[in-house]
Amino acid sequence: MEALKSDKKNTIITIGTFDGVHIGHQKILQRLIKVGDVKHLEPTVLTFFPHPRMVLQKDANIKLINSITEKTEILKRFGIHNLVVKEFTSAFSRLTAEEFVEQILVKELRAKHIIIGYDHHFGRNRAANIEDLKTFGKTYGFEVEEITKQDINDVAVSSTKIRNALKEGDIKTANSYLGYNFFLTGNVVSGKGLGRTLNFPTANIAIAEGYKLVPKQGVYIVKSSINNQTVFGMMNIGNNPTVNGEKQTIEVHFLDLDESLYDKELKVELLQRLRDEQKFSSVDALKEQLHRDKQHTLDFIAQHA
Repeated sequence: MEALKSDKKNTIITIGTFDGVHIGHQKILQRLIKVGDVKHLEPTVLTFFPHPRMVLQKDANIKLINSITEKTEILKRFGIHNLVVKEFTSAFSRLTAEEFVEQILVKELRAKHIIIGYDHHFGRNRAANIEDLKTFGKTYGFEVEEITKQDINDVAVSSTKIRNALKEGDIKTANSYLGYNFFLTGNVVSGKGLGRTLNFPTANIAIAEGYKLVPKQGVYIVKSSINNQTVFGMMNIGNNPTVNGEKQTIEVHFLDLDESLYDKELKVELLQRLRDEQKFSSVDALKEQLHRDKQHTLDFIAQHA
């Protein structure tokens, strides 16, 4: 599985899951591009899918900030056009460190320079470390550049912190760590039409990737690009308890938009969390709250748009 293939240039590589492509990752990417430009090497990110924990620990519950498609889009935005996605299997995990270096880094990816964290481990049972990689570099003809502990700690951000913030509904913190707005991508599917009966028609978003992290249930201010125009809206993640909903849905009411979005793929950026999902005493009480949510959204747009 490769998102973007190498064009057989010699490469400068960094390795990791890069979930979120957050501000810490971006610092590494900037270095990758800068050194690649000086040395005339193709900046390349090597990542793995499924996530190793899904394979080695059978951890089907792990949720990721980005799908592979989203990660590709974000990396392109930051100047990386060569993403290599290796399928992570049990057989792949059994490669020795030297087999991984020789077969993947050297023969397949033509690595001449590798930028890697001080605590990086690789190979079967993650037995090899950065000092081993430097030794392999002397044998196979590539340089190894270490990202120091101080460099990593200076950023003080991690994918785990971002996941935890999203699970708490703390979009402000998540977005500040990401350096961009967290977003969901999915197709618009038909729903029960309840929003239309409330005069708040919604687009129901279906996310194909089961491993994609969906933030804490509640109501959020969001925006999307539709027909090359920015459109703001309110998104509810939840079970619609007022009308006895059962399964979780993701529904967006776009302001000032009157067109069918069925079957379209939408990217929805989360800007601010408004409130928890609530069960109201009546449909009328729900409608009153939706109007209050709309006013808060309009106030937010006036201040930030």
